[in-house]
Amino acid sequence: MGGVTTTINIDTPDGPIDAMLDLPEKQGPRPGVVVIHPPIGATDGDKEAISQRIAAAGYLAATPNLFAHGGRIRCVTRVFRDLLAKQGRALDDILATRDHLRSMPECSGQVGIAGFCMGGQFALVMAPKGFSASAPFYATPLPRNLADMLDGACPIVASFGRLDPLGVGAPGRLRKAVERNGITADIKTYPHAGHSFANDIPGQTLARITGFGYNEAATEDAWTRVFAFFDEHLRASVST
Repeated sequence: MGGVTTTINIDTPDGPIDAMLDLPEKQGPRPGVVVIHPPIGATDGDKEAISQRIAAAGYLAATPNLFAHGGRIRCVTRVFRDLLAKQGRALDDILATRDHLRSMPECSGQVGIAGFCMGGQFALVMAPKGFSASAPFYATPLPRNLADMLDGACPIVASFGRLDPLGVGAPGRLRKAVERNGITADIKTYPHAGHSFANDIPGQTLARITGFGYNEAATEDAWTRVFAFFDEHLRASVST
């Protein structure tokens, strides 16, 4: 895995928020990745493991705390409202994190986005907003007006679990949307995985019964695809 996870402050239009940051061990400017956490369930350890995995692959990884502007319950409600509206403070926080990464001397200027569950939905919503590649994990249910929303989107590498109760028909809908818009994409469904298959969180036995839960094989394959995709679309002008 990557190095030591640190906490930084990100300046946003509504004031500073905290974010988790991991840097790659290799020297020289590297691409960055903004990581969007799920709404509930993911532990700090799980988020750190994901951040460190991305850093170990050679990317700067920044995970903004989208619930930083007040109490958790109120923030969850507001963040979902912003997601549905496709505008608001949560999107501003994500863009501020992208800009913070770009401003760092360790960053090449190329920045991608990855997200899980709600974060995966944000990864799709933000795909047309100045990112170089997007990696949504089980972004279900998919955002509304998907084809129109993805007009002008960056390349997308998406991962779904066939057992996801929230994702019936989602891979096919996304394929139609990217084909309509001429977007480069890698979309894969894992037959034995469900929702949250890449988040190693407590309560796995019950989670799997309900169509959720961690799946190591699907997780490893998905990250292999994501990093190959990021290598192609984020590292084009970066010396390795």
